[in-house]
Amino acid sequence: MVIFASGTSRARRMNVPHCTDPLIGNILAGWRYDISGLSTAMRTDYDQHLTDCAHCRRRQHLARTIDVLLLSVSSLSILAFMLAAAVLHRIETIAHLSSSLHGHLYHTPITVSLEAAAIAGVVISFLLWVLVAIATPIPTLVTDVIQQRIPAIRERIMKNAA
Repeated sequence: MVIFASGTSRARRMNVPHCTDPLIGNILAGWRYDISGLSTAMRTDYDQHLTDCAHCRRRQHLARTIDVLLLSVSSLSILAFMLAAAVLHRIETIAHLSSSLHGHLYHTPITVSLEAAAIAGVVISFLLWVLVAIATPIPTLVTDVIQQRIPAIRERIMKNAA
């Protein structure tokens, strides 16, 4: 059993860096470390702080990771519910086909209700995806990355064409 002196803090024991400017760090934390919507004149201090402060840089990275995971999970749930709806629709079609050949219908009410639940899942997952996309800076970050890469792509095309 390890006993620490009463004067040592947990952060010091774990070697966790502290924020270099707590005032700016608290402002950034309140915005979830999203400065993409600020004008360039306003974001210089925040950019400099994120460059200098390992603590805030790590927290910003964690916030962006959570944003990407939320968007990925909601995208995967949309695909899963769409697949379920397609499979259940296919099963219903086969059941109707076999019922016309054999004269009776197998489990159509259950299949229709499961298909309706799958379609409701697609709609709810899509709404959650839209909410995550609106609430997080991921679309802005993706747009910035694309705009930065477009000149490089144009240069490659021009170089290859020459």
